Formats: sequence, C-alpha cells, structure tokens
Amino acid sequence: MTTAFDPKAFRRALGNFATGVTVITATAKDGQQAGVTANSFNSVSLDPPLVLWSIMKNSGSVEVFDNASHFAVNVLAADQIDLSNHFARPSDDKFSSVDYEKGLGDAPLLPNCAARFQCANYEKVDGGDHWILIGKVEAFDDYGRAPLLYHGGTYSAVVPHMGAIQKTAEIDQAAAEQKDAERQKLLDKNLYYQMLSAVKRYQRAYWPLQQASGLHIAEARLLMILKDLGSVSFSDMGDYLLMPEQDLTPSVEKLTRKAWISVQDDSLTLTEEGANQAEAYWQLSEDYQEKVFGDLTEEELAVFRKVLKKI
Repeated sequence: MTTAFDPKAFRRALGNFATGVTVITATAKDGQQAGVTANSFNSVSLDPPLVLWSIMKNSGSVEVFDNASHFAVNVLAADQIDLSNHFARPSDDKFSSVDYEKGLGDAPLLPNCAARFQCANYEKVDGGDHWILIGKVEAFDDYGRAPLLYHGGTYSAVVPHMGAIQKTAEIDQAAAEQKDAERQKLLDKNLYYQMLSAVKRYQRAYWPLQQASGLHIAEARLLMILKDLGSVSFSDMGDYLLMPEQDLTPSVEKLTRKAWISVQDDSLTLTEEGANQAEAYWQLSEDYQEKVFGDLTEEELAVFRKVLKKI
C-alpha cells in the first residue's frame, strides 16, 4: 500500500537530527554579496580537505555562489541567534548592519564565531530541489566557542551528557583514590555540574509526559505561553521559543488546523479549546513540580527560588 509523502512531516522527522548552525557567505566577481543561514553543513574529506552544504535551487543567492571563487562557512556560536535569524530573512542588503572582514575571494567573515572555514568552490552537485556545494578548505579559524545548535525546529545549546560526566567522574574517582581522597569529590562540589545533573533528571521524566499528547515540546510551550501572556505577536513568539520563522510557521499552522489558536494580523491567540489544552499542560507541569518539590517547606522553596534568580 502506498501512502502519501508528507513533506512537512518529513522535515519534522529530519529535525530529530541535531545540527550546528552556520552562515554561508560569498562575494561574486561583480561585487554582489550573499549570506544565508544553513544547517546542512558537513565535512566530506580530510585529504583533500572538503566540506559541503546545500542551497535551494530557487534561492536568489544561487547566482552569487555560482559566480564566486570562494565561500566562507561561519559556524555560529551559542550567543549568535540574532545573527542566524538576520541571515535567514530576505533582505536587499544583509551586510549593511553587520560587522565583517573580507576573506579569500572577498567572502565575508563574521566575528565571534565558534569556527570559520574559507573554501574554494570545488564542485556543484544536483541534489533534488537543492544544489549541493562542495568546497575545498584553504584556511580556517578555530575559536573554540560553544556552538549554536538546532534541534526539533528550535535553537539549542550544548549541554554535556550526564552519562559521560558520570563515567568521567568514576575515572576521576578511581585515580583520586590512589592520590588524594579529597579529589574524589570534585564533581560533587562543582555546582555547575550539579545543576546540569538536576535539570537532566527533571527533563528525563517530565518531557515524555508532555510529549504523550502528540505535540512537540515547542508546540506545547507555545500554548502555555499564550495561556500565560494572552495575545502574542508572531515575531515575539519566535523569540520566546527560540524558533526561526521557517519552523515557527508550521507549528502555528498545525495548531490553527486543530482550532487551538487563532491568527489575526500578526497576533496569536488561544481559542477556547486551545485554552483548555494549555490549561492541561500547565496542570501537568504543576503536578510534576509538586511531585519533585512537594516535600520541601515553603521556606526551603523560597531559598531555592532566591538561588535560581541569583544565577
């Protein structure tokens, strides 16, 4: 039996693969510049050093990349969400308000990135509705900044995996037993790792409860935000959810089809059914919070909230 292929569902499924976020830039021989946000960047080969990324065939920037000798891959850092959104939006001159320096082939190099790769145009491959552009790396910068990630249609950040941390702790403790008993408790004393561990434990049990409703986490959060704040503009909702417009739009369309939200001009508002759904999500959140923190006194909770606000 043949089933219809749903491009939106396919895109959502692909979103389960976490990627970095890049801005690819180039300058054509006539001086015209292009910059696009892309998460399709990947390595191809070490010898020769090759990387690739892909661009929609109907993109207005294709001609610039075709007529440029080089392109630059600017791997964005965790604090460069605004830069990602800037280059994801259509604009007549994306570089007029952006600081940059010129690299090989005059390709714009953005500051404060996690890494940058300057590439000579090497090969262009047909990839369905995209062109796959392969570049030969001729220069690169490694700044070691925490990268901006993209997962499930929203921006994310690197958080060390607690399983790896625990295994490292075991190794550290084994070595410490031979040298200094006090070193065994370094991770136990480190508040940063304790916070990470607590958040991961909380998420591990709470997220499956939320996802059981059939909505993605971002969509559930959208409903909860509207329940809390009332009407919210489309652009402000993108900021609350840390979602670019191209991924916020399908979520809004899905919730509109369910008649859980209404869209008037640029404002998103809950319908009566949507308000009921949002209330259920808030109740789920409060119930789980009570399960975790219910045995704490009001004084202890007050201290906990004070500590959280201080961080």
